[in-house]
This record gives sequence, structure tokens and C-alpha cells, in this order.
Amino acid sequence: MKKSVFCFLLSLVTVACMGQQKITGMWKNIDDEDGKEKSHIQIFEKNGKLHAKVVKLLANATVRVCEKCSGANKNKPIEGMEILWDLKKVSDKEYEDGKILNPKNGKEYDCFISLVEPNKLKVRGYMGVSMFGKTQYWYRVN
Repeated sequence: MKKSVFCFLLSLVTVACMGQQKITGMWKNIDDEDGKEKSHIQIFEKNGKLHAKVVKLLANATVRVCEKCSGANKNKPIEGMEILWDLKKVSDKEYEDGKILNPKNGKEYDCFISLVEPNKLKVRGYMGVSMFGKTQYWYRVN
């Protein structure tokens, strides 16, 4: 009987932990055009909001310097650059009202993200209205 209760409690804890996947952590970015993995991106919390920076550019990355960026990011290396900032928490799996930088074209977009699976993150960049934008999926680096 004790063994059955222990196994039951252990299974509850396991299920609860699986449901508590966090958005923070390391993610890989897949290029929309060629389907190749381009970078590893660290998502972290700062001052109660989510931010992300490129921590590693992979061999397939074709753009390594943000030539088309303006301001402080102009001609800076993309590796180490913060590309997502000020996302506000909606739920454990959704953040919105932030900004994202596309280093290829140097433009900033409004952004929201949502955890659609434990290891799959939907990242949507848009201008003004979310229907006018682009969605990428990032995958957790294990």
C-alpha cells in the first residue's frame, strides 16, 4: 500500500513538473528561407520582463554584423546582441507587448511569444497589428 501511494505521488509530481516548462532558457533559431539552424538565443528575465540575446552564431549564419541596424547596434556583432526586449507576462506560457530586432534588415517590430509545446516557442513579430507580421518557431536547446 505504501509503495502504491509513493508511486502515485511521484507520478503527480512528475506531471506537475512537466506542466511547468518555462520560456526562459536556451533556444535555437531556424532560418525561414533555408531551414538551417542559425543561432542559439538565451531568453532571460530582467526587471520583471523577458529579454533575449544571441549567445552563439552557428556556421550556417550568413549575417554576423548588424550592418542595417541603426543607433547603438549599427555595425555591431550580432553575437551578444539583445534582439528581444520588454515582453510582459500574460501567463506562464505567453508574453506580449515587447519588441524584436531582425538583424538581417535592422528593423524593430512589435512582438509576442507563446510556448506552444514544452520545447517549441512561437515568436511573432509584427507592425502595429499582429495580422501583419511573421511567425518563427524556436526550439529549446537541450
